[in-house]
Amino acid sequence: MKKRDIRILLVDDEPDILEIVGYNLSSEGYNVSTAGNGIEAIAKAKKERPHLVILDVMMPEMDGIEACEQLRKIPELSSTIITFLTARGEDYSQVAGFDAGADDYITKPVKPKVLVSKVKALLRRLKDQQEPEETVVKVGDITINRDEYKIVQKGNEIILPRKEFELLSLLASRPGKVFKREEILDKVWGNEVIVGGRTIDVHIRKLREKIGDDHFNTVKGVGYKFVL
Repeated sequence: MKKRDIRILLVDDEPDILEIVGYNLSSEGYNVSTAGNGIEAIAKAKKERPHLVILDVMMPEMDGIEACEQLRKIPELSSTIITFLTARGEDYSQVAGFDAGADDYITKPVKPKVLVSKVKALLRRLKDQQEPEETVVKVGDITINRDEYKIVQKGNEIILPRKEFELLSLLASRPGKVFKREEILDKVWGNEVIVGGRTIDVHIRKLREKIGDDHFNTVKGVGYKFVL
């Protein structure tokens, strides 16, 4: 899907936020529309069917939490990604946002480049939704069963902890492709915990011990790739 075909609905009661954030997203090529409160957001979402909704929490007439709950009740928007804009320290808003059906949150104030990067990461989920992964994948001498979290190599079943399994599954999904560290952290660990690059290195070392060193190549300063 091309950027100009991706519809983003930005919802905030502060005109400056709408202008600045909207400008940065539009400059990236996205199709951006805006709303000033929850009621207006729901009306626009029904009409435009956005791929991504960025919702402020504190707004007049209808706040972001209630708006999110209402959006999640609309069948046509079941695959729409919803992320909140929350002020630093608003832990309650973040928890309430997830309970209301949000996919993620972005903390304000946020630098434009960081915001755009976060939006790109969220929109990668659209591709995952459109192109569902095969349940069982055979890559070289390895069979990966994603439903059962099971690995079989040359007839031998190998039990891997969840994160090692997900890391192997990711790398093996595109043999030869170099996965950057940032992409690995986003797709395997997401927002669960704050981890560093060393975490990836440790998991790769364990996979080399269990699967075979020759299947994993390090691209110094960039990331890792799976080789057959």
